[in-house]
Amino acid sequence: MQIDRRRLLQSLPSLVLASSAASSGSPLFAAKPPSRVALLVPLSGDHAALGRSIVRAASLAQADSDKGAFKVLDTGGTAQGAASAGVAARKFGAALVLGPVFEAEVPAVLAAVPRTVPVLSFSNSAALIESGAFAFGITARQAANAILRYAARTGLRRVAIGGKPDGWGLQARAAAAQIATELGIESFTLPGDGDTIPVSGATFDAVLMTDVASLARIATAGTGGAVKLLGMAPGLDVAPETIRALEGAAIAAIDPVRFAGFARSFEDRYGSAPGVITGLAYDAAGIVRQMRLGGGVDRSALLSANGFKGVCGDIRFREDGSVARTLAVLQVVDGKFRNLAAELAA
Repeated sequence: MQIDRRRLLQSLPSLVLASSAASSGSPLFAAKPPSRVALLVPLSGDHAALGRSIVRAASLAQADSDKGAFKVLDTGGTAQGAASAGVAARKFGAALVLGPVFEAEVPAVLAAVPRTVPVLSFSNSAALIESGAFAFGITARQAANAILRYAARTGLRRVAIGGKPDGWGLQARAAAAQIATELGIESFTLPGDGDTIPVSGATFDAVLMTDVASLARIATAGTGGAVKLLGMAPGLDVAPETIRALEGAAIAAIDPVRFAGFARSFEDRYGSAPGVITGLAYDAAGIVRQMRLGGGVDRSALLSANGFKGVCGDIRFREDGSVARTLAVLQVVDGKFRNLAAELAA
C-alpha cells in the first residue's frame, strides 16, 4: 500500500500538537475543574463585621487554586437578602452552600437552591434538624452530651440543671435533661433562672449551668464543696476574672489548644482575634478542601463515615442535618483551662 506523502506531511502538525498536549498537561487534557461553592454571609447591615470575619477565615483555609470556584454572596443578615443570595448561588452553579449565619435565613436559601445542594448553616438551632439544612454551629446537645458523659464517667448520678432562660439556655436545659435520661443520670430543674441553688439539704451531687456567667455567680456564692460545678461554654471568650471564679469547675467547650493555631494565623494576618463562628467558617472551608482532595463536593462526600477534623472539634454529619462534634471538657486549675476529656457529641 502506498502512503500519500502530501497527506502525511499535512497531518504532522496536528499529531505533534496532540503529543505535546498529552505530555505537558495542557487544557486539552486538563483536570476536572473544582466544584463551585458559595459562601452566604452578611456583608451589609448590622452584622457586616461578622460577615467579613467569616470570609477572612474561609479564605485562610482555601488553596489558591480553588479560590476561583468560591463565591461570596451578601445576605444582609435578612431572609429577603438570603433568598437573593440563594438565587445567585444557584446561578453560580454551587455544588455546596456554606451559610447562612442565622436560622431565620435558612428557609429562604433552601427554597432557592436545588435540593441536591447541601446547605451548611452556621446556626446552632435545633429547629434546623430535618429541615434540609445542616446545623453546623456548636449546639446545645453537643455541649450537654460532652459534659454529662464526663459526669457519668466520674460517678455523678444526680444533677441539677439551671441557667439563663434565653434561647440557648432553654435549648441547653432541654438537651441536658434528655441526655441525662439516656445516660441513666437523674436530673432536676432549678427554679427561676437558676442563679441560686439550695445547697442546704441538697439531694444532687452536681449542678450544671447552661452558661458561664450563671456558673460563675454560683461559684462565687460558694457551695462549700457540697456539689460539683459543671458548665457549657460554646465559645472561649471568657474574661480572666470569670475564669478565676470558676476554679475547679468542669466545662464543655472547644479545645483551646486546637483552636490556638488557627487563632494565631488569623490574628497575624488580620490583626484581630477570631471568635468561634469565625473558627466554624475556617472549618467549613477546610471541609470543602478535604472533599475536593477526596474527589468531589457533594452530599455523599459530606456524609463520609470518617468525618472531618476541625479547629472547633472533629465533625461528622448525619442524614437528618445534625452534626456530631468532639468537644473538650475543661477544668479550671489555677485560673487556667486544663483539658480533662473529649467526648463525641451526639
